[in-house]
Amino acid sequence: MTDLTGKTALVTGGGAGLGAALARGFADSGAITWVAGRRAEPLEALAADHPNIHAVEADVTDETAVQAMFDFTGPCDIVVANAGASASAPFPKTDLDTWRYMLDVNLTGAFLTLREGAIRLKGAEWGRLIAIASTAGLKGYPYVSAYSAAKHGAIGLVKSAALELARTGITANALCPGFLDTEMTQRSITNIAEKTGMSPEEARASLEKMSPQRRLIRPEEVVAAALWLCGPGSEGITGQAVPIAGGEV
Repeated sequence: MTDLTGKTALVTGGGAGLGAALARGFADSGAITWVAGRRAEPLEALAADHPNIHAVEADVTDETAVQAMFDFTGPCDIVVANAGASASAPFPKTDLDTWRYMLDVNLTGAFLTLREGAIRLKGAEWGRLIAIASTAGLKGYPYVSAYSAAKHGAIGLVKSAALELARTGITANALCPGFLDTEMTQRSITNIAEKTGMSPEEARASLEKMSPQRRLIRPEEVVAAALWLCGPGSEGITGQAVPIAGGEV
């Protein structure tokens, strides 16, 4: 196990799903871990279950709120931009509000979080900036053009940041899971079932078929990859988009 004793980590979108799993993973590895989100209740519930986890409310799409979040937590050695949302619609029916919302949460939120993280890490000998992107940032999927565009942008963001930070001890990478076995994917399954007439089981199977392994990705697989990026020997891994997708990409 990666030993992160003495490190401080921040995970946005940390109240549930992958964010909560990431927070537990960092905390179990010894890091003082901050979980950020817009709703206090799930954050506080998560923090109550682990002595190394602490909660902070923040809207990552708001520049002032992100700055205030780091004022509250102090500098964080590990910054994980995990907050995200998904929405689906045929490309010709994707309205401007949906487009803006997808970019605000999935791209602007990542930009503000990682940029402020880098600012607070200036002069540090070690740091890790991680964006949780998606296989949708590496390829196209039908009906999620806005989401895919935002995730492609997040990958471009870390590639550029990594080059600027290459002479420091700070790395920047993106993790790109396929469909995850989380609440967000369950909402997608419900949406597919409602729109197509499939049963929930059939809708889930349609997503599982996207992976050559014919399964959804477990959150703990993404946690393991995040810990690897923070472990010894990871210094040369920067500017990368790492798929965790059962061979899909």
